[in-house]
Amino acid sequence: MAKVMIVGTGNVGASIGYCLINQRTSVSELILTDINMEDAEGEAMDLRDTLSVSPSYMKIRSGDYHDAENCDIIIITAGVPQKPGETRMDLLKKNAAIFKDMIGQIMDAGFHGIFIVVSNPMDVLTYLTWRYSGLPQEQVIGSGTILDSARLRQKISEKLHVHPKSIHAFQVGEHGDTEFALWSVSNVGGQPLTELLDEKTREELENEARNEAYEIINKKGATYYGIGACVTKLINCILSDERRVLPVSSYDYFCDVYNGFPAIVGRHGVVRRLGLKLSEQEGLKFQKSNNALKSAINSVIQ
Repeated sequence: MAKVMIVGTGNVGASIGYCLINQRTSVSELILTDINMEDAEGEAMDLRDTLSVSPSYMKIRSGDYHDAENCDIIIITAGVPQKPGETRMDLLKKNAAIFKDMIGQIMDAGFHGIFIVVSNPMDVLTYLTWRYSGLPQEQVIGSGTILDSARLRQKISEKLHVHPKSIHAFQVGEHGDTEFALWSVSNVGGQPLTELLDEKTREELENEARNEAYEIINKKGATYYGIGACVTKLINCILSDERRVLPVSSYDYFCDVYNGFPAIVGRHGVVRRLGLKLSEQEGLKFQKSNNALKSAINSVIQ
């Protein structure tokens, strides 16, 4: 059985906790921590109220970084939200400073498990978590483009009237404006999606998947159910050593960045990234995305 900590009990952190207790899982203890400890305790109390009717049973409590020592997984959703008029780089610099202190305290407590980073800008903060923690790169994972790929599959599903679980398609690269779809390796039951969807339709679906977060935020202020479900899937994949292929944010040796790309994930983290052959156009898009990530990393690491 496993011990898991969620750092940050806002909408995303709370949604991950709620998803965990509503699925069969090997998590036996869930610890919630936040800079606002009252909020963390309130969320723990609220989640405990579900235990008599939920499919999983676990010990749920609030805590602090001292509880990190024996955790198998720590999920980080904490960070400063972007304010009106504030640039992405302003946000990154603030969160980089927060992460340096936070990761230092967690490592000082004796943590040696797996980090899952969800806070934005996620790929850059995952890279910084790896650098600040000193852990092997396979033990530091970002939520990557799991949610973006889920959105893409759902949109393809609606277009083709096929269950999304039968669709194999990935958004890759930065979790953000430079991500793109790997159409060259996408298929339904082995049939290439390039044969089922014309180029214009593919481009429309790719753009919709990339921009859906903005639409949701405009309508309700934030997104959290989708990422809650996706991170829960990743947690269970790790703890059950499922060795599933998921487009997590993992370390790219060639570019020295973390980016979303299909990888095999198991009990010890990232087993390996897949060696997919990209088309020439996809290769150029991937390089553009990596350049954006590298520039952001260089802005905060001297």
